[in-house]
Amino acid sequence: MAQAKVGDRVKVHYTGFLEDGSIFDSSLDGEPFELTLGEGMVIKGFEDAIVGMSEGESKTVSIPPEDAYGPYREDLVIVLDRAEVSLGFEPIVNMPLKLQSPDGKVFNVFVKSVTPETIELDANHPLAGKELIFEIKLIEIVA
Repeated sequence: MAQAKVGDRVKVHYTGFLEDGSIFDSSLDGEPFELTLGEGMVIKGFEDAIVGMSEGESKTVSIPPEDAYGPYREDLVIVLDRAEVSLGFEPIVNMPLKLQSPDGKVFNVFVKSVTPETIELDANHPLAGKELIFEIKLIEIVA
């Protein structure tokens, strides 16, 4: 039976869990997820887990942060003085925002904390620093 290799287009079903068992993503309620292995469409550990699988095969893999969304970086957390920020609305914890730097780059951030004096923003991916567990089933090797 053929095994998936880099360059193959594949369809998989998956469920992603955190170490506490909570689900953060799943394809089970819809069509299988389709990707080409080696194109970097998904995190490295997810692609690596599919390589070598046969159609119909299932596996559970644990992916460390360095093969997922990287380590949590404190340097990507900034604290802004509320007096210097005019958002036009009241920020709430976990609210996603887009910031634009003076050179025009756009950054996705989340509100980490809010006090009467400050707003703390976090530019880390929400899954940065976390071990991810995936249940993966290779549905089809398309080509």
